[in-house]
Amino acid sequence: MNVCVFLSAADLDKRYTRPAREFAELIGRGGHTLVWGGSDTGLMKVVADGVRESGGRLVGVSVGFLRHWARKDADEMVIAKDLAERKALLLAASDAVVVMAGGLGTLDELTEILELRKHGMHNKPIVLLNAAGFYDGLTLQLRRMEEEGFLPVPLSELFFVAEEGADALVYLEKSVAMR
Repeated sequence: MNVCVFLSAADLDKRYTRPAREFAELIGRGGHTLVWGGSDTGLMKVVADGVRESGGRLVGVSVGFLRHWARKDADEMVIAKDLAERKALLLAASDAVVVMAGGLGTLDELTEILELRKHGMHNKPIVLLNAAGFYDGLTLQLRRMEEEGFLPVPLSELFFVAEEGADALVYLEKSVAMR
């Protein structure tokens, strides 16, 4: 399975790096491939290191202006012309998506893949890996959108929230097998 992971390239606290590393090792040990933004910094590096060291493959999609941060030992590295192309290439190369802690770029990626799924443009499973309750506020807002009629599709059809990486991977493997 090709697992796209959207996440931060920033150096973060252990409450985010520990679960990211644990999930990455599950990807690698499971024989899966990490599809990610290609950067060799911060949380992106933590995940890529975990996948690589546990036997998984690395497929990166960087962007021209971030090329200097691209991981040198990726099995594949594509350089997109801009962020929009990067998101499209990441989604196209993946069977499933996991969203970890991140900033505005990660939030942009998440909202775009949710919008595309809402409109039936893809049916790939999406998991929010809610390390340290990072996405509690966002899921609260999304539930309000659903309750007040802003979402024509139930949240349960858009994404799954996992507190632990093992739960995320079980959900993804089951969902991909059912597609």
